[in-house]
Parts: sequence; C-alpha cells; structure tokens
Amino acid sequence: MTARVPVTMSATLAADEALARRQRAGEQVLSLASGEIGLPVLPALRERLAAAADRNAYGSVAGSPRLRSAVAGYWGRRNLSVDPGLVVCGPGSKPLLFALLLAVGGDVVVPVPSWVSYAAQARLVGARPIPVPVLPGEGGVPDPAALREAVARARAAGRDPRCVVVTLPDNPTGTVATAGTVERLARAARDLDLVIVSDEIYCDLVFDPADRAVSPAAFAPERTVVTTGLTKNLALGGWRLGVARLPDSPLGHEALTRLVGIASQIWSSTAAPVQSAAAYAFEEPPEVVGYVAAARRLHEVVVRAVAERFTAAGAGLAPVRATCYLYPDFEPLRDHLAGAHDVHGADALATLLAQRYGVGLLPGTAFGEEDRSLRIRVATSRLYGGTDAERFAALAADEPARLPWVKASLDRITEVLTDLTTL
Repeated sequence: MTARVPVTMSATLAADEALARRQRAGEQVLSLASGEIGLPVLPALRERLAAAADRNAYGSVAGSPRLRSAVAGYWGRRNLSVDPGLVVCGPGSKPLLFALLLAVGGDVVVPVPSWVSYAAQARLVGARPIPVPVLPGEGGVPDPAALREAVARARAAGRDPRCVVVTLPDNPTGTVATAGTVERLARAARDLDLVIVSDEIYCDLVFDPADRAVSPAAFAPERTVVTTGLTKNLALGGWRLGVARLPDSPLGHEALTRLVGIASQIWSSTAAPVQSAAAYAFEEPPEVVGYVAAARRLHEVVVRAVAERFTAAGAGLAPVRATCYLYPDFEPLRDHLAGAHDVHGADALATLLAQRYGVGLLPGTAFGEEDRSLRIRVATSRLYGGTDAERFAALAADEPARLPWVKASLDRITEVLTDLTTL
C-alpha cells in the first residue's frame, strides 16, 4: 500500500478561519495574516462577468482563444512575447502551479522563506522540496551559489531535482531580487538542467515603475515557465483564474502537452464567464490600468506605514519594494521576548499576538524558516475598510493612512507593538 502524504490546511487559510471564528464570537481582531487583497471588484469587470453568465459550455482545456490572445498581449507588453498557443489557463494560479510540478516531475528546489504552498504542493505530487536560502533583501529567489551546492548534494544522495520555483516580487518578504541575482539563477538552472517555474503574480504591484522585477525568462527563455493571475493586481481571488506561459522550446512544448493533459483530467476547463471577464482585464483597457495603479499606490502607502511601526518597535526589516507584505525579524528583541513573554521562536510569537492581542499573522515557520527564527509575515491588505464604500474611498484617497478606519488599525498596531516590546 502506498503511504499517504500528510496533508494540512494552508497556513494562510487556517489563520483566516481562526480569526473569522473569533470575530463571530464577538472578539476584536486585527487580520494581518491573509494574503487576500481586500478591495472591491472593478465595476467594468463585474459587468462583463454578468454579461457572460450564459456561457455554460466546457470550452477548450487551455482556455478560450480570446483569453489566450489577451494574455499573450499582456506578457508582450512586459517584454515576454509568447505565442497564444503556449498559454494555458486554469482555475487559479495555485492549481496551475500544482499541475506544473506534476508535469515536470522530480524534486523541487524552493527558496527559504517562500510561499506556504510550494513545499506542500511538492510533497503532494510525490516529490521532495529542497530548501535553499535567499540572499538578504532579495526574497523569492534561491541564492544561486547555494542552489548549485544543494542540487549537487541532492543528486549525490540519489535524489532527482528537476525544477526550481521562484517568486518575483516575493511573498512573504515584499522584496524583489535584483536582475543580477535572477541572471545567475537562470545560468545555474541551465547548467543544472532545471526547469524554472517563475510565479510572477505580484509583478504589477512593484511600487516604483523603474524597479520592475526581471523575469528569469529574460535570461533562460528555453526553460522558464511563468505564471500569473488576477488575484492580486485586481483583487479577484474568489474568481479563481490563473495563466501560465510555456517556453517556445522542445522542453516547453513537452511541458505544454503534459500540462494540458493533466488539466483535462483535473479541472477540464476554467469557468467560461470568468474567462470572458479575464480576457477584458488582460487586454488592459484604461479603466483596468487605472484601477491597478490606484491599488498599487494604496498598498504602498499602507504597507510602508505599517513597516514604520515595526522598525520603530525595534524589529529588523528589509525595505519593502512591492506587494502588501512585510517580513519583520524580531531577533534584535530576542532577549526581551524571552524574558518578558517566554517567547523563543516565531510560532510562540504568533500565538502570543493572536491570543493576547487578537492580531493574526503568520510565523516564519509557515514559510520554511527554522523553529528558532523570530520572523513573521505581516499582510496589510485587509486594512482598507470593512465595506466596499470604505474600500473605494481608500482607493481614491490622497492620504489613505489618515482615513479613520485605516488610522484605527495603524494605531492598534502601534499599541500592540509598544506593549509587546516594552513590558
């Protein structure tokens, strides 16, 4: 009998559910755990989804011709030209990533820290994750030199690494790996014959347009698969739509065939009404571009305001350049946390913040860190308001951090961190 792979709920979703239970019980909670973008649907997208509600046929496994062409145009505008025939659509980038790992096979190199599902998905497809640390301030991309050493050790031990996953920009750190690091990673992947799976779902949320993340597809186009979706830039997590860009090479065409075959057996096709609205989004008309720009500005203002509070409390923190995530390190406060709160690692720190203060966030262990680490992941995307009216107001505000509901959350963070680090 084949041994079962242990399956646990995603740390992010588990934290969301725990906070929701406490909120339903009447407790005051502050959600800093969820990666969901707390913004309303752009009205033009809602209208197109409704207009396509009568589309109830399965359609192509890889996606509709219009959607695949729109996605090809989207990537072309980002200097990643692709034939629409090498684009595959799926019900979220998450199942696409899972199917890609299954299609490539073998063990999977993952950065440390990295998004909670990469290592879990590797185990679910029967592979083993090979953790490799990132360089300071360059989350999402394994240190290329350490990658070479880790793969050599794994192969010497009889393992079969075939793939490396990267995230540009990064979740959980909110940082962006430099072009030089990405180029060295691409060179290492070519030398080691690894497929690169580049999760670029945050690529539109880099604060400075001149600071755009450079895809490994620019350096190793023959072996890089790129994925993205509408969950982050347009806050459409509940619509579940992701897309993958396969390389135009023998490796890429083989992966495409396998990926479409796997998709046909798992999800058949992505919801047709969602595909219709998504095609419009990927075509990037002015209202979509404007919405993404407003959301990006809101993320930047709020995440930097929260970052100031963590650094003022004494936590170490790399400058956040993208997304709505922070990854503060409480190592400078280790002695105080141990003496005042009997906290010696991130799990205990996250538990203390949740139970004593009602603040939900994730410990670094959820992202592959060692037990002793005092790093935590903070997500600020739920601070924009409790209603669509408040969220639209936050998108339009000149100074969103001064809005009463946003300011109240910021003040609560200051209060909690002051109590945590001074008592």
